[in-house]
Amino acid sequence: MPEPSSYESRGAVAGTGMGGTMDLAAGEAATLERVPGGPAGGGPDSRPRSLWSDAWRDLRRNPVFLLSALVILFLVVISIWPSAITSGNPLDCDLAKAQDGSAPGHPFGFDGQGCDVYTRTVYGARTSVTVGVCATLGVALLGSVLGGLAGFFGGAWDAVLSRITDVFFAIPVVLGGLVLLSVVTSNSVWPVVGFMVLLGWPQISRIARGSVITARQNDYVQAARALGASPARLLLRHIAPNAVAPVIVVATIALGTYISLEATLSYLGVGLKPPSVSWGIDISAASPYIRNAPHALLWPSGALAVTVLAFIMLGDAVRDALDPKLR
Repeated sequence: MPEPSSYESRGAVAGTGMGGTMDLAAGEAATLERVPGGPAGGGPDSRPRSLWSDAWRDLRRNPVFLLSALVILFLVVISIWPSAITSGNPLDCDLAKAQDGSAPGHPFGFDGQGCDVYTRTVYGARTSVTVGVCATLGVALLGSVLGGLAGFFGGAWDAVLSRITDVFFAIPVVLGGLVLLSVVTSNSVWPVVGFMVLLGWPQISRIARGSVITARQNDYVQAARALGASPARLLLRHIAPNAVAPVIVVATIALGTYISLEATLSYLGVGLKPPSVSWGIDISAASPYIRNAPHALLWPSGALAVTVLAFIMLGDAVRDALDPKLR
């Protein structure tokens, strides 16, 4: 008998693997002929993605993330190289120009001391970004270590840390800043950063503790423990990579909060002090002249609001991408 053709107009014949044949539709027969490594098979494109690769794919398609990331990138660039967009000196002031409006080369006008508002707004980004990033890194590191150890070992360590955390949660942040920073005479950003780390780590600690407690109950952790993995290996290799996502989300959102807190403390006179350049200092100095020179208050306030909003939007986008329940 002649052999049947591979494909016919409406069907095909395929072996059953048991010595017989069966009729298939043309589409099904074509499916069987596909190479396993192709797009529809088990090739690289069909491999399961990890949480991080899935999150990165979602972030790249999220316009909120792209917009906030561009704003933050711009802030970082002008923080490192403020001379790229301004040639002025933020400490050069001329009282003869006090409260004047915009002029050629001075688009934002002048403040109550005759300083260029545009230049001071640009240089103020360096202080805010430095305080926000350093405080966030310190809070995330300290809180993650303490909370992770408490959640992993439990027992007395967990009980003691929980009570210490409750004590720090009872301290109002602004009141604590007024008390602690009022005795500091240094004019650098590090006392402010240290204060934020001191009062900010309990929140990250609780989140890290809960995330580690959830992760250590997973089957893969129990299997690694049964195979004799050491506590250090369990914590660093199996638990930490799967428990760090909530910490990243909260830390990203908190970064904008720390920038706002620095401006608040500087406005109250206990944070950074002149001659340091800070949006909080400029807002405080411009407040008495709000009727005669509203531009001196508008621009640093607007820069602060945009910066905080950008980091909050970034944190929301990261949260949506890392939360499997939102998929």
